[in-house]
Amino acid sequence: MIRVIVADDHHLVRQGIRALLEKARDIQVIGEAADGVEAVEMARELNPDVLVMDIVMPRMNGTQALEQLQIYKLMTRVVILSMYSDETIVRQALRSGARGYLLKRSVTEELLLAVRSAYKNEVYLSPPVSSILVADSFYPAESQRVDPFESLTPRERQVFQLVAEGRTNSAIGVELNISEKTVEKHRSNLMTKLNVRDLAGLVRLAIKFGLISLDE
Repeated sequence: MIRVIVADDHHLVRQGIRALLEKARDIQVIGEAADGVEAVEMARELNPDVLVMDIVMPRMNGTQALEQLQIYKLMTRVVILSMYSDETIVRQALRSGARGYLLKRSVTEELLLAVRSAYKNEVYLSPPVSSILVADSFYPAESQRVDPFESLTPRERQVFQLVAEGRTNSAIGVELNISEKTVEKHRSNLMTKLNVRDLAGLVRLAIKFGLISLDE
């Protein structure tokens, strides 16, 4: 039996994914999480075989959650769900250890295949996502270009997401257990690295990198 946790910040989406998974006799959904922090905590507690997780979630996005799972050396395999097929987001997820990347528009047909592949430690990608990797093989110089998001430290990425979500420096400090002055330093550093001058610029990049979405 494949033990699965579903993580998505939309309750109805979680219920829909759960319903699809529970139709399979070899899959058992053992928990649901509403954000990346909760997903990591639940994975540490329940040690599922597979975590099916949205890439865009509050507090901690899917990519950051993947990195946390790596730090804790959990054996849980992760299948990412996303509305985005942007190459930056796909590469980030795969580099962080995802064993599957599905576009939400095709999740009905592909979800069970992806979960079973991840359970066997194989990679399953939606066809549009696979095409990105194929393009990389023909144009390696393009895939190796410098991505400004990659230059951010894990802490800067956390601050980036929380700033884009509209949190104040004070609230971010409480969330991350750091001083407001440290938050300001991280915020200044990430804006320099990303070459943006204001909050609007940060929000636009956060949407591009899949940290937040406009469908809330």
